[in-house]
Amino acid sequence: MKILIRHLTIPFTLATLCLLSSLATADAFQRTEQREPCKDYSATKRPMFGDLHVHTSYSFDSFVSSQRNDPWAAYRYARGEAITLPDPDANQNIIARIQRPLDFTSVTDHAEFLGPINLCTQDSSKLAYWFPACIASRSEIFYVQLLAANYWVSLGVVDTSAQKEQSFTCTLGDCDAAHKESWQRIQVAAEDHYDRSDACSFTTFVGYEYTDAPNYSNLHRNVIFRNERVTDTAISTYDTGSMNFPDLWRRLREQCIDGSEGCDVMSIPHNPNLSRGLMFPDPRNEQEAKDRLFFEPLVELVQHKAASECRFDRLLGRGVATEDELCDFEQVVADNLSMLGTVFGEVQTENAAPVGIDEFGRRNMVRNVLKDGLALEKATGINPFKTGFIGSTDTHSATAGGAEEDNYVGHLGRRDAGYRNVQDHFFDNPGGLAVVWAEENSRDSIFEGMRRRETYATTGTRPIVRFFAGDNLADDLCGDPQMLEKAYTGGVPMGGELTASGESPAFLVSAAKDPGIPGHPGLDLQRIQVIKGWLDDSGNTREKVFDVAGSSDNRAGVDPESCAPTGSGHGNLCTVWRDPDYNPSQRAFYYVRVLENPSCRWSTLQCQAAGVNPFASNCQEQAAARTSELQDQGAIGDVFGRCCLDPAEQPFYSPIIQERAWTSPIWVIPE
Repeated sequence: MKILIRHLTIPFTLATLCLLSSLATADAFQRTEQREPCKDYSATKRPMFGDLHVHTSYSFDSFVSSQRNDPWAAYRYARGEAITLPDPDANQNIIARIQRPLDFTSVTDHAEFLGPINLCTQDSSKLAYWFPACIASRSEIFYVQLLAANYWVSLGVVDTSAQKEQSFTCTLGDCDAAHKESWQRIQVAAEDHYDRSDACSFTTFVGYEYTDAPNYSNLHRNVIFRNERVTDTAISTYDTGSMNFPDLWRRLREQCIDGSEGCDVMSIPHNPNLSRGLMFPDPRNEQEAKDRLFFEPLVELVQHKAASECRFDRLLGRGVATEDELCDFEQVVADNLSMLGTVFGEVQTENAAPVGIDEFGRRNMVRNVLKDGLALEKATGINPFKTGFIGSTDTHSATAGGAEEDNYVGHLGRRDAGYRNVQDHFFDNPGGLAVVWAEENSRDSIFEGMRRRETYATTGTRPIVRFFAGDNLADDLCGDPQMLEKAYTGGVPMGGELTASGESPAFLVSAAKDPGIPGHPGLDLQRIQVIKGWLDDSGNTREKVFDVAGSSDNRAGVDPESCAPTGSGHGNLCTVWRDPDYNPSQRAFYYVRVLENPSCRWSTLQCQAAGVNPFASNCQEQAAARTSELQDQGAIGDVFGRCCLDPAEQPFYSPIIQERAWTSPIWVIPE
């Protein structure tokens, strides 16, 4: 006999029925919008791969880089269609297409200049269109574009004033009306691409970026709405002033949560590695702590401006409050947004200078933020830093989800198109993906998955990762056909909280390799690690890394001539692990890091494609020859020199990387 429950057919037993009834009661999500239920529904949830950080031509720094794709184009790209991008000379002739469509996306254009950029670019009959800064923004002359970018950034993004100066464009035209017009278009584009049928092929979220960067310190947040009910305007730093993101939360509560029936919203902090330690200050009061917990359940752990898990300097042999050597992954030398200030191969600002390990902000790294949250909880009774993990791209080329190392066209329009990618943005990377465990591919299901932090971040690949903890998880659960049902009923998933008991909870850790696509197979898995952070009996924060499945000694690598993978690893890894150092009186968190076999970095692939092999003994000769050829064609400065950097002399860079995934933590809390 079989029973059909929400499109899921399984053998009927009383135990199974009880398990599924419990799941449906505990985890069923609330529908807040009119749409068809999805045919593909799973009570034990499916991984939805997406990107929640995408810029289009509505963003000032995208438009001034000759990028002309709008929100509709970004959604088409996310769904697998081709779009056209500018080459280094601003000619629109680069065809870009993602190898695998996404499940969900949000276009998050900068709120601060939605109005002025609209006036500057949309209607030549309006006086504001001919303001000199607008003319410069539309220019295809590279130097003029750089001046235009500097104008917009200095005007309303990097200052610290409570009242920011409006562009003179707003004197010549109605910026408020233009802002609302662009905000409405963003909503229409999201609706046009949202599949409300029962096929549920693609989900969009209305969103924008709140862009505060005092003195280039990144305090940006992506504001993501649950459904079509949103605020009248995209709340920006022109509304709150700088260094005042708690006022963003206050306004979102006032205008959305409490002020508009059915409206729900969250704000997701960007990569804090470039925040100069300012992204996660101690809350000033209890309300601020509660607001952070409510509005910011997630943090962007990786994107094209580097990774923010932790930081380790290979040359010094130590890190920022860590001894974890794998924390050298995709780091940049600076601690602020000036790291983007390289032109013609030369750094143009002193703000982009390297920052030493001892000067680097402790809370630029999320692992330290999580540890400090445990200490704050003991002192105040509230842990404001219970945050889950996602990745995204922060593309400014409308290439949502374009995080593939072997298909990376850059994320900054012409500024990193073609050879400029290696020349000026060598230490950037393709970014990552946000993965959400959800019952179905719909806004409500995915949003609730994000709210409960049942998410993980990847560096662009698509391994399938599960993580549970509970006192009633059997040691042989990996081989149980009802593993997931029993894990949900007997424990909590990634992002959850567990009350400490006398013995270590059992942690179910499972990962399946990225299946890839024809012609692009996924890499084998190397190993799974559990990262533990805790507060010891003396009130000090501690951390430890445990290898729990697989091995670092599998001798996998890459062919230095072709970058083809060598050796083998695992297709699947699964274990039930218990903490050998468990102490029920200590506050702790645990998260999982999954490591794939080594592969070539995007820069290595692009250098080799240009005839410059980072592994070759005569790499510098190859780089000089290819640079000379491009200079004859109009390129300025050293183009390929960075291809030949010696990783033994670099604190972070390597031509070989290990793609990875990080799950949201599970917190174990003493009674």
